[in-house]
Amino acid sequence: MSQAHDPAMLLKAATLVDALPYMQRYAGRTFVVKYGGHAMGDPALAQDFAEDIVLLKAVGINPVVVHGGGPQIGAMLKTMGVESQFIDGLRVTDSQTAQVAEMVLSGAINKEIVGWIARAGGKAMGLSGKDGAMVRARKVSRTAKDPDSNIERVVDLGFVGEPERIDTSVIETVSKAGMIPVIAPIAPGEDEATYNINADTMAGAIAAALGAARLFLLTDVAGVLDKQGALLSDLRPADIERLRGDGTISGGMIPKLETCVHAVEAGCEAAVVLDGRVSHAMLLEIFTQEGAGTLIRAG
Repeated sequence: MSQAHDPAMLLKAATLVDALPYMQRYAGRTFVVKYGGHAMGDPALAQDFAEDIVLLKAVGINPVVVHGGGPQIGAMLKTMGVESQFIDGLRVTDSQTAQVAEMVLSGAINKEIVGWIARAGGKAMGLSGKDGAMVRARKVSRTAKDPDSNIERVVDLGFVGEPERIDTSVIETVSKAGMIPVIAPIAPGEDEATYNINADTMAGAIAAALGAARLFLLTDVAGVLDKQGALLSDLRPADIERLRGDGTISGGMIPKLETCVHAVEAGCEAAVVLDGRVSHAMLLEIFTQEGAGTLIRAG
């Protein structure tokens, strides 16, 4: 049998043909990808992720990477003997912790991802919300209910922020120059203090500001699962409220889906929650009919 009729080669060709309509649909559009979790610590998955991002750029899509780094920040704080305190899953960030977060996120992790993309044949530029006044943060405030008195009190999380304003010009300039923006979730506030922003929240706000075709949240689960453990592939905000009400959605998935809903209601076409531990899951989601995660669309 000649190589031209090798079933494996024909399958590869058929896969490319099947992907063609999706490549045409998204050519020139922007995808914002939040990268983090356990996939970030696995060299093989990191290589797959970088190859996926470079491939997206090669077929005319403009990927924008926003990365986390909570475990790495925690490890550095532990090395330095700094105790971490959490409230509702958010790290209480004093001035010392904020400095460490910026060092780890804008420094080590950001440049490591830029390096992975370079090794995969792409060109990336490491940025943070500080660069070019890209993001202005506001301080996050939270309330907690006292279990004894049932009275709510304001909890000070320190230098934890959320995006208040986003200027997309730096991101667009980098993308138009043929490079891939890789953004650390650090930004200044009106008080010029440095704030640490949850990476999901940062990615969602950037996706909305850019009018992105897709926001991808790479997580450590397959997506949103029903009570039997089956993947829910397509959700609307009303579905999410119902599933939250009956307890199907709980824990850390709630803020992720809130981020997705905010993004799609503010200008992003659709958001996807999918498993970053699965090799090339993002390509399967984008370029196949079946998809690979949970798609969230407005109304």
